[in-house]
Amino acid sequence: MKEKKDEQESLLAQDEVLRKRGVLMAAVRTTVTTVRAWDGNPTITGHAIASSNVPLAGFSIIEAADVDEVVRLVAGTPCARAKGAIEIRQIIAINDDHPRL
Repeated sequence: MKEKKDEQESLLAQDEVLRKRGVLMAAVRTTVTTVRAWDGNPTITGHAIASSNVPLAGFSIIEAADVDEVVRLVAGTPCARAKGAIEIRQIIAINDDHPRL
């Protein structure tokens, strides 16, 4: 039990080093919504693609009222339309001390 506590404290200390540098950190839900619009019409699934062999092209933080709004926003993007896929993962916590861009 003590080993687990020591490991947890070590991991939290590493997080603190990043926070002190001003790094934006967030925790996301484990559920995922994946959007594809290869034929121009959005197709939505609840399966992640991140564990497959496709490259990660980048990420964005989108402020929206709900997941449905994000789906509408990303469905027309080149990634969703050009045989790509966009994973949506809701942020459940984010450090508030990061300066807003």
